[in-house]
Amino acid sequence: MKTRFAFQPRYFLFWLTYFVAAKALFLLYHYAKFRLLPGDTGPRIFGYGLRLDASTTAYLCVVPFSLFVLGSLAGSRFPLERLIRFFTAVAGTVVAFFTVADLELYRAWGFRLDATPLQYLATPGEMAASAGSAPVLLLTGLFVGLLLLGWVLYKQLVGHMPALPATFSQLRAGLAGFLYILLLVVPMRGGVQQIPVNQSDVYFSEQPFANHAAVNVLWNVTNSLLLQNAGPNPYQFVADSTAHRIVADLYQPSPDTVQLLLTQKPNIVFIILESFTGKLVGHLGGERGVTPTLDSLARTDVSFRHIYAAGDRSQKGLVALLSGYPNQPTTSIIKYPRKTERLPHLARVLKSSGYSTAYYHGGELAFANMKSYLMTAGYAHLTERGDFAPKDQNSKWGAHDHVLLTRMLRELPQQRRPFFVTAFTLSSHEPFDVPMRPRFRGISEGAQFRNSVYYTDHVLGQFLAQARQQPWWKNTLVVLVADHGHPQPGDTPNEAPAKFRIPLLLTGGALRPSTSGLAVETYGSQTDVAATLLHQLGLPSTQFAWSRDLLAPPPSAWPGGFAFYCFTDGFGVMTPKGSVTYDNVARHVLKKNRNLPKVQLQLGQAYEQASFEDFLKK
Repeated sequence: MKTRFAFQPRYFLFWLTYFVAAKALFLLYHYAKFRLLPGDTGPRIFGYGLRLDASTTAYLCVVPFSLFVLGSLAGSRFPLERLIRFFTAVAGTVVAFFTVADLELYRAWGFRLDATPLQYLATPGEMAASAGSAPVLLLTGLFVGLLLLGWVLYKQLVGHMPALPATFSQLRAGLAGFLYILLLVVPMRGGVQQIPVNQSDVYFSEQPFANHAAVNVLWNVTNSLLLQNAGPNPYQFVADSTAHRIVADLYQPSPDTVQLLLTQKPNIVFIILESFTGKLVGHLGGERGVTPTLDSLARTDVSFRHIYAAGDRSQKGLVALLSGYPNQPTTSIIKYPRKTERLPHLARVLKSSGYSTAYYHGGELAFANMKSYLMTAGYAHLTERGDFAPKDQNSKWGAHDHVLLTRMLRELPQQRRPFFVTAFTLSSHEPFDVPMRPRFRGISEGAQFRNSVYYTDHVLGQFLAQARQQPWWKNTLVVLVADHGHPQPGDTPNEAPAKFRIPLLLTGGALRPSTSGLAVETYGSQTDVAATLLHQLGLPSTQFAWSRDLLAPPPSAWPGGFAFYCFTDGFGVMTPKGSVTYDNVARHVLKKNRNLPKVQLQLGQAYEQASFEDFLKK
């Protein structure tokens, strides 16, 4: 028989059971990954994850338990049961929504739901477009199913609240209920140990998916919201002086560089290609036939063969390319206008050198706070979705790439010369709905992605063919680079170097004829594009402290160059000797090449420590 004073433990058990069921749903939804784990991993996922599940449950119980105390003291006129049911219904709806959203976001992004999607709340249309390839009907069904499950569990485990026993005074009842509130402190902290529970406590496996599956999604979202990135630096691997010395050695200035240009003040067309992964670029060893334009340019112009994205989102790539600034593992500096105001910008530097500036994008610039960053950068003219005619907003994101590039080509003669014009494509973003007959068969996500990349590459080729006929072409440098890579094709793991390798090419009439077919083999990052470009223009790059010239001799300690990139709470370092990836939460190496020197891991740790310290000080 259920008694009134069993209500609080039953309520705690209700939420704990619900979170265990949600974890089971996550494993079923990602069964293709789950079945590859060792046989004993499943129970360990639930066992290790129980600490965060219990912690989250305890926090959720604070309000109902407090209401229970108030109701016990206030007597029968207090609408206790109705208030607790209302709170539970609201909380259950929120938890079910986060749980279902996390299922698909993990598939697309490779990390559990955190505060990242909140960057996109100002642009719900773009959020919907980004999720365009998600199985909406299935997810809706799962959401409804979770709500029904919550209702059944509540009815079975909690049920109706019995009346206060006649032998109990209201004061005694209130004190008894208050004791349960005090007991919540133990599961909140994850036990009686000195340090409260955190994400690393549920990491138990060398398989990232197993660790991710153990995390409680509501705890993860709340924790990321509470972390305001105000310090202290969580990435403290070595003494600060050691980290700064290692990083300083990477960016020693070099007076030597390979001069590619016929003039030091050319027009610059800087085109950022959405999601152009090296896996689909033939001249980088990727699939043949998907990017014939880029592959043709690699044969006739200048290509960089070992370039890696600094991060995995568009807004992160934008900052890395235009400000030469590293990414952050669990946030993005673009979220903090106060910080981005202190960043250097290519547009601002070139504007002060006499360049006119303009930025073109077919989508909403408010997306992920990009507009404030671009305004701070000093672009004189911004063209975005609302500037295109309604008939030309023919993509779920806005205007497709052929519309964007056609408009830019038409308006370039109106720019005062020399000009620095940036364009950011969008058609190769999910849901990959391009206005072109499919080149590659199939309806899989990989096939759709290939077709979208082929489409953008095709319209880029048309743009360049027409641009070569323009009077301004002979004094123009065109920079072509991706904003980030992509898990498709092949569902590449979130931390793998193949996901971050991207193309970088230079073309245009301002290039010396002797540069035809030049392939630069130095390893580098998106952050290095700024210094490389500025040195070609004869301009100093001292403001861009995290950027180095890819055409100058590499650091003496790393003669082939290096590339550092961030994924969610981890990093990777690429050099000609191989790669190493590291998980910051579990504090262990995920993968590394055999016989890779230990100093490469130390390089990555020092780089992350020093760059995040710089971020905190901005």
